Amino acid sequence: MPDPALFAAFVVAATVLVLTPGPDMLFIMGVGAIGGPAVGLCAALGVALGLAVHAVATAFGLAALFSAVPTLYVVVKLCGAAYLLYLGITTLRRRDEGLGRADTVPGGRARAFRRGVYSNLLNPKVVLFNAAFLPQFVDPSRGSVTAQLLVLGAAFVLVDLFIDGPIGLLAGRLGALLAGHRRALRRLHIATGSVFIGLSARLALTR
Repeated sequence: MPDPALFAAFVVAATVLVLTPGPDMLFIMGVGAIGGPAVGLCAALGVALGLAVHAVATAFGLAALFSAVPTLYVVVKLCGAAYLLYLGITTLRRRDEGLGRADTVPGGRARAFRRGVYSNLLNPKVVLFNAAFLPQFVDPSRGSVTAQLLVLGAAFVLVDLFIDGPIGLLAGRLGALLAGHRRALRRLHIATGSVFIGLSARLALTR
């Protein structure tokens, strides 16, 4: 188990990091605003699952694999950028439609969950971030480094879920308030689609 003092410091640092607006939070807000509270929560759950997979991969050395095979990193990064670009273009094409309220459409929640997983998994920067961040709170004298990394990764996922989950719900509430305003809905679609495209460009251009 990690040192209690280091673990407490990690939780505080993780909370600050999650509260800082980033790609995952923007994705959850965009999906929730268009789909509804339940969809926003499902998107947050999907992102949390993606973070869990990244944490496990980091504990077992995937970051080292990316360093040894840079081409693999590039391939995953471009796939992630392409997926976000697809989401952005799809959202912009539907800018004149009303809110789909995907939380009431069969499969809408599952779709949001899958999108959350994909958007996080296809961002190799998360693996590299974990590889740089998590080891700072590991004390090799306290036992297995891999086990400590897994505990820290699980804590990070829980912190993310406790913050991004409510954000997804609140974004859905905001979308519901706008449901009767066509012009506002159009702007919401344009803003959300633009955010996805911007995140795509940011990921693709990051070295």
